[in-house]
Amino acid sequence: MDNKVNKQIEKSTLSELLQLVTFHLCDEEFAVDILNIQGINRMVQVTKVPNSPDFVEGIINLRGQVIPIIDLRKRIGMPPKEYDKHTRFIVVEIQKIVIGFIVDSVNEVLRIDRGVTEPPPTVVGNIENEFITAIAKLEDRLITLLDLDKILSNDEKMSLEKAA
Repeated sequence: MDNKVNKQIEKSTLSELLQLVTFHLCDEEFAVDILNIQGINRMVQVTKVPNSPDFVEGIINLRGQVIPIIDLRKRIGMPPKEYDKHTRFIVVEIQKIVIGFIVDSVNEVLRIDRGVTEPPPTVVGNIENEFITAIAKLEDRLITLLDLDKILSNDEKMSLEKAA
């Protein structure tokens, strides 16, 4: 009996499901944990904020709350792109700060077993490794899992909090 229980415990810890929201930047697919996401919205008019970093597009009023909007492409070192009908911003909360991240398009909610992920290689294209938590290896594609807590430095988070 104990052996059976131990095997069930091992199986449950090994097969932890991740629930992710996947999105595109350039031709690459990324994902973040759905628990970090407060909403996904179409692009709206963004008000510029003077003296902000180049990746900060500005601020918006979303249901009475002023939130900073960050171009995720620019933040992780990808070339900028004109917004189109597929462009979205993903509203997340990072250490009690609500932020919108602009992405090219949002794909799907995906449930994957943690077992199909592995740590990122030491060099991952032009994206700083510190932003990446893992790479998910699915049958037909690779998905880069981003660590939203590390996308912004503590100083950047404080300055965004003041802007909003």
